Amino acid sequence: MATDKPENPNPLATFSNALFKGKTALVTGGGRGIGREIALAFAQLGANVVIASRNTENLDLTKADIEALGVECLAAPMSIREPEEIDAMLTRVNDQFGNIDYLINNAGGQFPSRPWDISDRGWRSVVDLNLNGTWNMCNRVGTQMIKHGSGAIVNIVHVYSYDRGASLFVHSGAARAGVVNMTKSLAYYYARHGVNINALAPGSIETQGLREEEYAKAEVDDFDELQKNDIPAHRLGTPEEVAAMAIFLCSPAAKYINGASLIADGGQYLGPWSDMWDPNEAPQ
Repeated sequence: MATDKPENPNPLATFSNALFKGKTALVTGGGRGIGREIALAFAQLGANVVIASRNTENLDLTKADIEALGVECLAAPMSIREPEEIDAMLTRVNDQFGNIDYLINNAGGQFPSRPWDISDRGWRSVVDLNLNGTWNMCNRVGTQMIKHGSGAIVNIVHVYSYDRGASLFVHSGAARAGVVNMTKSLAYYYARHGVNINALAPGSIETQGLREEEYAKAEVDDFDELQKNDIPAHRLGTPEEVAAMAIFLCSPAAKYINGASLIADGGQYLGPWSDMWDPNEAPQ
């Protein structure tokens, strides 16, 4: 009996090449990692793309790759925490593309930490970015979509957003749980106007950020292998897989899905969660 696992097919092969032709997608945190792959996926399927991020170097590189696919791209350096910067970006978007058809709220961030090691400033920064920043985008773009009578919003959260808590990310877990609740609340209003809004919760995804900003903080040996063993699929997800799921939630196939949470984690939520450090250690 063969034991080799087959290679995963291209997740985007599921979709029609011209699925989003003539449409415009806005992806926050679109310069690298998951956001970059989502932006490229929209471009491959014909959409013009707006990518927003604080890092201009990442934006420039991704913009060039998107334009190489034959669609237009607007790169907007900005912070979702600053309403004035969002308003300025939307003015540019509306001037160049008109309506925004799809919004992917991917911008966010966190750092693993024991609760007592999180400063007041660190707590406020993470909550402001993940919760308030997502609200800032939904409040503005969602209102435009309602006036236009159509649109789709996907709020990227993570598996730590739900009822198991977030032992590694108490600040981000609380903020992202708020995003999940906000998504459901907004859906109650948006669904009446042809706009659907849903949350997408990836598990551990193979990105530079995961390696450099999370695994690097682990105080146990081979934490990456421990986590893979915790995941029933015994592997990390890929950014391309997350991109395909975001595309699905914006596609006509998902038009009747509203206020839902899609957990895409290879079963990680169902398995054990290895400790990144000794949980019995007390504050000094």
